[in-house]
Amino acid sequence: DDSYEVLDLTEYARRHHWWNRMFGRNSGPIVEKYSVATQIVMGGVTGWCAGFLFQKVGKLAATAVGGGFLLLQIASHSGYVQVDWKRVEKDVNKAKKQLKKRANKAAPEINTLIEESTEFIKQNIVVSSGFVGGFLLGLAS
Repeated sequence: DDSYEVLDLTEYARRHHWWNRMFGRNSGPIVEKYSVATQIVMGGVTGWCAGFLFQKVGKLAATAVGGGFLLLQIASHSGYVQVDWKRVEKDVNKAKKQLKKRANKAAPEINTLIEESTEFIKQNIVVSSGFVGGFLLGLAS
C-alpha cells in the first residue's frame, strides 16, 4: 500500500525558520515584518550607499594626509622646517604608553560592544548579509 503524506512546505517554513535553527529562537522584529527578498534589498541598498560613501571619503582622506606629508617633506628638504627627531621619538613613546594604559581599561567596553553587535547580526541575519554584500559592491564601484 503506497500511501503518501502531503507536506505543506510553506507552513513548515513559517514554523521552522532556518535562522532559528542556526542562530537560536530570538529572531528580531525585522525578520518577522518583511519578506526575505525585501530584507535583502533593504540591506543591499543601505550597504551599497555606505560602501560608496566610505570609498569616496577614504580617497579624500588619503589624498589629504598624503598631500600633507608630501608638503611637509618638501618644506623640510628645502629648509623651511626643521624636525627635532629626538623630541618626536620621545612624544611617540609617551603616546604609546598612554594608549597601552587606555587599551587595558577599555577592553570590557569593547567586549560588550562586540557582543551587542554579534547579537544584532544574529537577530537580523538576512538584512546584515544584504548590507555586507551591498557594502562590498559599494566599495568596488
